[in-house]
Amino acid sequence: MEAREVLDAMASLPGWQVDALLSVDDPESVSAYARRHRMSPHTALSRLRIAREALALKFRRWRR
Repeated sequence: MEAREVLDAMASLPGWQVDALLSVDDPESVSAYARRHRMSPHTALSRLRIAREALALKFRRWRR
């Protein structure tokens, strides 16, 4: 998979999903991310899971 494909897929996601996905690359913990966004750590993890699933779905659709 090329970097351009990843960028295009991420650009098609809603902003909160992109933010959740980019938080994985951030050195802060999930708890710190959740506090910064005023949400519980469970909500932050749930949003990350949903964003990962959405990105995976985009890739599956493009590869067909």
